[in-house]
Amino acid sequence: MSSEIISEIRRDYIVNLLKEGKRADGRGVADIRDIKFEVGLIESADGSAKVSLGETTVIAGVKIIPGTPFPDTPNSGVLTTGAELIPMAHASFESGPPGEDAIELARVVDRGIRESGMIDVSKLCITPGQEVWMCYIDIYVIDYCGNLFDACNLAAVLAIKNAIVPAEQYGKGENYPMPVTCTPISVTAAKIGKDLILDPNFDEEHIASARLTIATDDDGNFRAMQKGGQGSITLDELSSCLDMAVETGIKIRKIIG
Repeated sequence: MSSEIISEIRRDYIVNLLKEGKRADGRGVADIRDIKFEVGLIESADGSAKVSLGETTVIAGVKIIPGTPFPDTPNSGVLTTGAELIPMAHASFESGPPGEDAIELARVVDRGIRESGMIDVSKLCITPGQEVWMCYIDIYVIDYCGNLFDACNLAAVLAIKNAIVPAEQYGKGENYPMPVTCTPISVTAAKIGKDLILDPNFDEEHIASARLTIATDDDGNFRAMQKGGQGSITLDELSSCLDMAVETGIKIRKIIG
């Protein structure tokens, strides 16, 4: 994702517009693109969601199966998140094992979900110390037009909220909804020149000097943060990013319910 080259003419156009507080796609600096989503569209998954953030589209599926707990958390279910950047999503993506970008993407999404405590993993214990539910979240990028972090976060969160623990299938009692405690939302800001913008599109993302993704919970608490890019972010800019993450998180929760 970081190796794309944007022409100097396009770069100057975007930068000059931002100096006037404008963006090439008509948004304000703190505006995000339109969000569209569907849930429960994969029959073979225990939960699923497809999310479009502008022209960026991703799909997430949740599979839940019985398994052995980790020795240090014998009474807690297990959460694992993976992301695939498949070639049909963008010319820069290659087939094969996940690269650095896909690994970082999965880790950022996983961290927002895990650190917010979105899933009450204590309720995914089947037999203490012996058997728990293993929750696998798989994310596939369908169209890449910028800001995969927020699009993938939304798809994963909606897929989890849509998931049913398939206890009857494995003779472990009755099915029950995934034990969800909150809705973590990540908001990504990009720094171009001296300007901060939210939800960068493809061109904006690739001329930005720095990127900051912040996950908040329902109460506006900061749960996870990931910086990208070689540029720096000042304390004042960090404060602005935190404020925008809270405000935008509230707006997104109203959209997705």
